[in-house]
Amino acid sequence: MTDLFGMREPSAPLAEKLRPQALKDVVGQSHLLEAGKPHSMILWGPPGTGKTTLARLMAAVFDAEFIALSAVLSGVKDIREAVERAQAILQQSGRHTILFVDEVHRFNKSQQDAFLPYVEQGLVTFVGATTENPSFEVNGALLSRAQVYVLNPLSDDELGIVFERARNLALPDLDFTGDAKRLLIGYADGDARRLLNFLEQIKTAAATEGIAAIDREYAQAALSPGGRRFDKGGDNFYDQISALHKSVRGSNPDAALYWTCRMLDAGADPRYIARRLIRAAAEDIGLADPRALQIALNASETYERLGSPEGELALAQAALYLACAPKSNAAYLAYNEARAFIAGDKSRPVPEHLRNAPTRLMKELGFGHGYRYVHDEPEAYAAGEDYLPEGMPQVRFYRPAPYGLEKKIAERLDHLRELDEQAKKQS
Repeated sequence: MTDLFGMREPSAPLAEKLRPQALKDVVGQSHLLEAGKPHSMILWGPPGTGKTTLARLMAAVFDAEFIALSAVLSGVKDIREAVERAQAILQQSGRHTILFVDEVHRFNKSQQDAFLPYVEQGLVTFVGATTENPSFEVNGALLSRAQVYVLNPLSDDELGIVFERARNLALPDLDFTGDAKRLLIGYADGDARRLLNFLEQIKTAAATEGIAAIDREYAQAALSPGGRRFDKGGDNFYDQISALHKSVRGSNPDAALYWTCRMLDAGADPRYIARRLIRAAAEDIGLADPRALQIALNASETYERLGSPEGELALAQAALYLACAPKSNAAYLAYNEARAFIAGDKSRPVPEHLRNAPTRLMKELGFGHGYRYVHDEPEAYAAGEDYLPEGMPQVRFYRPAPYGLEKKIAERLDHLRELDEQAKKQS
């Protein structure tokens, strides 16, 4: 189709052509498709799950005007103009307005606050769409006035419905094998828009090459790299790094390797994975296997030396070792307990016998007097000696776990405490 100047109008993307025009045509999100009274809401879910479509259909169901803003492109001026338009529509036709804000998490606090008076007045029904956790990205005042609905990624069966609709509408001359269809659905990762974009890529490539039969190999070759959904700073990223850490903590090497490779495949920064493995070694393994921390550090350094993809093997090896290592969070708990104690306690002076005495004056003042050098003591241990500030209550921050090396550490500490008791009785 051409315009008045003979210019060809751009063809709408396949995702736009297939956008449902009625609720019955929506694929997925069945838990949300219940008609009721319009109310302000936040639609939270990954890309391609129907947030914009649901907002548009809501306006159609309730016979309301639909005004859309993108937080990526809009500012306070655009918000003001949208509100003025909603006021004019209400005065002229009596129709209510649904104000849809895509990527609402991109608005700053003052921009989000600009909606509050009009939501409270009932002038507009606010519908925000976000791929980020609203608890962190939407300010509390706006969040308290909106119901949060979680949209789920589409299942393989639901994506299969989208696939067949697209094929019948725009690709009737292409014959897809079952393997090719499964590959595309897998790469879509629950994102209908991504699946439709893949199909458009294949349609273009097949038309250029005069190909009608699409098998798995052709589909894979036609796709642009980076097919997996992975927002490097969003919830999907943190969900997967959380799954990796919990798999290591849970001593499941296969799951730890899976999440490591899954994140690498999706383009995650290997350095971030290395940092999380180092944290897991210190937090969840600790002294049960001190080698774990060193192996995690070595893997990080190895990656720095080799880069990708060679250095990624060291990260995989570290993930496997950490998952198989005995687990103890005793050091982690001891550290937190000691920090909490110190935060709530007064500043206690260092006992004089533990102070350094590099000068004559300091020695005359008694600094270092009575200090017992452990290497001159039996078993290299000064039984009965006290190293905490005078008057401080007895504390037991570190409690070794009965696993791995910490089991032996616990046995040694028990023995040293027996020596302390004997020394106290003798004194």
